[in-house]
Amino acid sequence: MKDQVESCVTLSVVELKLFRDLKVRLRLQSNVEVVRHGLRLLRETTDRAALRSAHRRASEATGGLNVLDRAELDVLSYKSLS
Repeated sequence: MKDQVESCVTLSVVELKLFRDLKVRLRLQSNVEVVRHGLRLLRETTDRAALRSAHRRASEATGGLNVLDRAELDVLSYKSLS
């Protein structure tokens, strides 16, 4: 794979305006910086989404066990008070 590759992308008028607005708002010097910044943000967003999904699955897998454990502890603590 080459270290530097030139490429050309055709954007619609609306996308070009968005691109230029981002370049100004983020105070970036070149179009390549806008693309790199966007790629980093996309990676961070997808990483967070993957972590959120994994946490949700783990929580769902163990959620029922916590309810059962709590019920057993409640019974034991009630018996010790009697």
